[in-house]
Amino acid sequence: MKHAILLITIAGFLAGLCTNPVVAQPAATHSHIATDKHQHDAEKASYSCPMHPEVSSHQQGERCPKCNMFLTAVNPEIAKDHKDKTTYICPMHPEVSSHQQGDRCPKCNMFLTAVSPEIAIDHSAETTYICPIHPEVTSHQQGDRCSKCNMLLTAVNPEIAKDHNDKTTYICPMHPEVSSHQQGDRCSKCNMFLTAVSPEIAKDHNDKTTYICPMHPEVSSHQQGDRCPKCNMLLTAVSPEIAKDHSAETTYTCPMHPEVSSQQQGDRCSKCNMFLVVKEEEEEVDHSQHQHPQDEQLATLAVQPTNSAADKVFNTVKPSLITADTEPTIKYVCPMHPHIVSDTQGTCPICGMNLEKVTLGAATEEIVVGVSGGMQQALGMRTQQAEKDTLWRLVKTIGTVEYNQDNISHVHARVTGWVEKLHINNVGQKIKKGQLMYELYSPELINAQDDYLQALDYLEQDNQRGGVLERKARQRLALLGVSSRIIKQLETSGETVFRVPFYAPQDGFVSQMDIRDGMYIQPGNTLIELVDLSTVWVIADVFENEQSWLEQGRPAEVTASAQGLFALESDIDYIYPELDAVTRAMRVRVKLENPNESLRPGTLVDVSLFGGPKHDIITIPTEALILTGRENRVVVQRNDSGFTSVAVKVGIIAQGKAEILTGINEGDHVVVSGQFLLDSEASIQGSLLRLSGADKAPAAHNH
Repeated sequence: MKHAILLITIAGFLAGLCTNPVVAQPAATHSHIATDKHQHDAEKASYSCPMHPEVSSHQQGERCPKCNMFLTAVNPEIAKDHKDKTTYICPMHPEVSSHQQGDRCPKCNMFLTAVSPEIAIDHSAETTYICPIHPEVTSHQQGDRCSKCNMLLTAVNPEIAKDHNDKTTYICPMHPEVSSHQQGDRCSKCNMFLTAVSPEIAKDHNDKTTYICPMHPEVSSHQQGDRCPKCNMLLTAVSPEIAKDHSAETTYTCPMHPEVSSQQQGDRCSKCNMFLVVKEEEEEVDHSQHQHPQDEQLATLAVQPTNSAADKVFNTVKPSLITADTEPTIKYVCPMHPHIVSDTQGTCPICGMNLEKVTLGAATEEIVVGVSGGMQQALGMRTQQAEKDTLWRLVKTIGTVEYNQDNISHVHARVTGWVEKLHINNVGQKIKKGQLMYELYSPELINAQDDYLQALDYLEQDNQRGGVLERKARQRLALLGVSSRIIKQLETSGETVFRVPFYAPQDGFVSQMDIRDGMYIQPGNTLIELVDLSTVWVIADVFENEQSWLEQGRPAEVTASAQGLFALESDIDYIYPELDAVTRAMRVRVKLENPNESLRPGTLVDVSLFGGPKHDIITIPTEALILTGRENRVVVQRNDSGFTSVAVKVGIIAQGKAEILTGINEGDHVVVSGQFLLDSEASIQGSLLRLSGADKAPAAHNH
């Protein structure tokens, strides 16, 4: 390292020796020049680098900071001109310039090179920066970036930039009606950046823009962003010439009275008060030279005679209306919107028409629908006469077989002790009355037996007092559960029984068992539960509306098809006082004999409960009823071809027949097949007649 530094120093020294004689020789040769001339020459002496002319100095012996070469002397005038005109610009980025020697380009980090001052002045004065991708983005600040793509702005001619800025207008590519003079604005509809267009085109576009609703062309505006007052859609831009022609030609006419027209939007018809709508251009047809096929058909029907009275009724356009003496109700209805009904006069809130006065039919009006004989056969209509009959209140339901709780017995221990021997094996075992169940060792029972034996001995000594003691001792053994058989054994044998046997109190099955060999038992424990299946209970559920039909002692029949038992006769044993909280049903109990023990608890059976007869009531077949949920109706035949729908009140329904409380009389013929079509037809025609005013004459054909 030291040797390298030494070699560099020697090389620099030799280079100085080569250049100094050139300058020193004139000074030695012209030694006769005055001192002030030498000072003038010294003031003009300047040194610059041969490789980098922009590097200059007035100090002799300095080195170039770029290539480390010694600066050489140059003419002071040239150096002065060079210094005054030196401007440094980046070779790769000409827009980057500086007057400071040695500066670097902030973009590529290259050293700035010297250029002519005139060119540099012109360059600095004219520099404007524009984005290559988005020309509408401009700046006079070097190094700025595009706000859209973040690219560095490049320099352009100032005159072009000035013209560009003066003419820039920004319009949305998707919605040309959206425009702005502010760079970077977004479209209010699609949020896209607005793009630059020519100012002349933008001016013409803004002057001619008119906005019209796509769904309602009669709605127009010159304000961007307005909405249609009818459908709330944004108005779209159209050509001003088209908009002008559209506005000039818009005519509004009444839908009901086409002869009423206006050029003003929002006007109402002077006859019906409806809003006028835009008139559609249609070809007017002269209707005076043709005749409607409907008119021809009506004329043909008018000349053809009817064959029968049934055909005449069937072909009648309007059914006959049988009015009552009751005063009708007056309402006001919109002709265009019949569901708009009011009690007072006014206008329709939808179309603005005046509400028309109509007379609603009275509640007792009857609509008769005419059906010819051929149509009756085609519909398969059948009728049946309402007649008086006797109906039995019959309730058919489902019941469940349960244990007869009167035949359930519990075996309890009355003393403490230990089970020495158990003679019952498991639950469900069938046992007989008097059968040995278990043997018990109990000190209490042993003491009671000893007392009884002592009382017997004392009886022999004192007959009177001994008899009292003997009765008490015997009663004590009986109350402790000792059977009479064991007591007799004590009397005859005179010996104490240490293992006391206990026997079954009745016949039945073991339903519960809580005893085992060697178990210690005490009073209060249920050891064995016995149930007798010779009789069982059937619990049936009855609907709430059928409760009044039944009473205790009424006949009942039970059918168990799975067991082959049919129509087992019995009666209602008990009616429970409360309803089931979930099903809202009343529980009825029926007691049945079960000699063969075929009916087992838990079996489902069919139960028929007879509630008693009702005599001399009007009945009709159940298929004649039309159950709508709100009311019950039947179709009654008034004559050979006239039918009407009548509301009825139904009583009990049993044996395929229904009791009619009100609505029809005995002898009326009701339709039992095909009545649903007639009922709907009568309902529709009755509603139309009441709303249109059946008392008015039909209007003539006015085309």
